[in-house]
Amino acid sequence: MTSEHQPSHPFAIRDFRYYWLARSLAILAQMALVVVIGWQVYDLARQTMGLKAAAFQLGLVGLAQFAPLLAFGLYAGWIADRYDRRRVAQFAILLEIACAGLLAFTTWQGTTSLPILFFAAAMLGVARAFAGPALQGITPNIVPTKLMPTAIAYSSMAWQLGAIIGPAVGGYLYAAHASAPYALAAFLFAVALLALHLIRPFPRKSMSSEQSPWRQMIDGLHYVRRNRLVLGSISLDFVAVLLAGATAMLPVYARDILHVGAEGLGHLRAAPAFGAAAVAIWFGFRPLAYNVGVKMLAAVALFGVVTVIFGLSHLIFPSEPMIIALGALAGLGALDMVSVYVRQTLVQIHTPDEMRGRVGAVSIMFISGSNELGEAESGLLAALIGPVAAVVAGGIGAILVTVLWARLFPELRHARTFDPPGKNDAAKETVG
Repeated sequence: MTSEHQPSHPFAIRDFRYYWLARSLAILAQMALVVVIGWQVYDLARQTMGLKAAAFQLGLVGLAQFAPLLAFGLYAGWIADRYDRRRVAQFAILLEIACAGLLAFTTWQGTTSLPILFFAAAMLGVARAFAGPALQGITPNIVPTKLMPTAIAYSSMAWQLGAIIGPAVGGYLYAAHASAPYALAAFLFAVALLALHLIRPFPRKSMSSEQSPWRQMIDGLHYVRRNRLVLGSISLDFVAVLLAGATAMLPVYARDILHVGAEGLGHLRAAPAFGAAAVAIWFGFRPLAYNVGVKMLAAVALFGVVTVIFGLSHLIFPSEPMIIALGALAGLGALDMVSVYVRQTLVQIHTPDEMRGRVGAVSIMFISGSNELGEAESGLLAALIGPVAAVVAGGIGAILVTVLWARLFPELRHARTFDPPGKNDAAKETVG
């Protein structure tokens, strides 16, 4: 196809527009579910267990979501490489609709309990295990390589917009009626399902049939291990977020430290996404091009610093601690976006198409592991030393880890550009 007929922007591609809509609505619904499930678990547990034990239950919610990802992650990546990624994502969203419907019904009936909430969280973890690599793998199939950094920025923006609106909507609707956010989530998932259906079939390179399915599943792990630039970027994010999982303590901060209630929790959950969305929009217009490794390291170190500021927000400005807390959380989101952008661009551009599902699954296992296990770690640490000390210790840990990773992975320090290693993009020059 001649260059004058090639798209100049991802949104000029019809299928990317539907993909972006599906991703935005699915994330919005997911984030609304996460914030309300966390609030309900903490509220129910605190009535019978006390503050520290309830904080530990919050950590277990994260663990309930991560366990299915650990169990099914490699298989889900293999499925995403073997079958139509659009259909895999659709089946995952159908499971999320079922979870949202279950919680809407039991909350409406007043029969919601901790076991039901933990079961729903686990099923959402199963859905995410399959949806993640499938959705990640779609973008390179419908967007030319030269537009991938911009497409990833806008895909990240879709995630962040959902993360901004979802927690706020979840908090507001929960304050109005406890079942309302679950009903809305089910509807949004249904619209996302339709948008995925409208994406046209795309050509893909098939997996080799010479290896056994199990060997094919673990190929993603082997690839990540061999590519030290990808390994360093994924593992740095994993360890830093594992230690500095401040968001797990947001229900504790909202109720017992900042005293802002369910609506305030929505603001706190949305603040990181505001910061991240601002950076994603900036990268959409001005994609990061130079010194990508050093900028990622600096962003993760500052992520630790800002985590400490959030943890001490009620002491830094006792009269209006919410101002400091919201500003710090927005800063956390902005800095995390830099890390996410660099990591996702490296993984997408450096990975062959026939392996994108499996490598994406490994990446998601690392990243979700850092989020969910980080929540479990934060909950356990908060039960032992208190929530404030747990947040501050995590921030300090993230700073130390960044220094260590800069020495262990010199490839990160020396990464100047994304340097796509693949061949030219003629096979993917699809115009919407």
